[in-house]
Amino acid sequence: MSDDERASQSRTTYRHGDLRGALIAAGVEMAREGGPRAIVIREATRRAGVSPNAAYRHFADRDALLKAVSDTCLGLAADRIEQEQAAHPTTGDAVADARLQLRTVGLGYIAFAREEPGLFRTAFSVPDDLRQALSPAKAGVSGLTPFQLLSLALDALVDSGALPPARRENAEFLAWATVHGLGMLVIDGPLRGLTDPMIDFATERLLDMVDRGL
Repeated sequence: MSDDERASQSRTTYRHGDLRGALIAAGVEMAREGGPRAIVIREATRRAGVSPNAAYRHFADRDALLKAVSDTCLGLAADRIEQEQAAHPTTGDAVADARLQLRTVGLGYIAFAREEPGLFRTAFSVPDDLRQALSPAKAGVSGLTPFQLLSLALDALVDSGALPPARRENAEFLAWATVHGLGMLVIDGPLRGLTDPMIDFATERLLDMVDRGL
């Protein structure tokens, strides 16, 4: 698609009254292309087909746009997790299904890092505390955030009897830190040179470790 065609499409969105959404969409595309550093208000307005000053009716500065794009990227991560879950049908065995639910959270999360490294980097480029992990702005199409999807999977483990209630408290931190670490090492660390089969193997072993460790 040419720049003129892209601008034309964005202008149509703007005429329907969603300039903020058009700017965020432009920011997501910039993040996909180059990570959080690629997000620039002037370029976002160019892609949306409006003047740079128009952006400031919706975003006070570049940091505000980055925050909105970061939240959107987390929602896209949630969508990828749920896509992974949909690809693994349940079996009817409560324990096996609960373990599968947790596993697919990890599979979807790491798949998102590998498939969309720019969006993955951007999703975690803005410092946030845990209180923001449940923000609707970070939710996917279903209305759930990545943190909520992980929490639901852990609750299912307790409900099935696979995880003792005494070990449930703060289990999100351990599982999330472990899987996020692998994602970052694969896209930005010393594991980025591994072949796809090697990363697949490492992912499966790591998720086995999380399952056993809980």
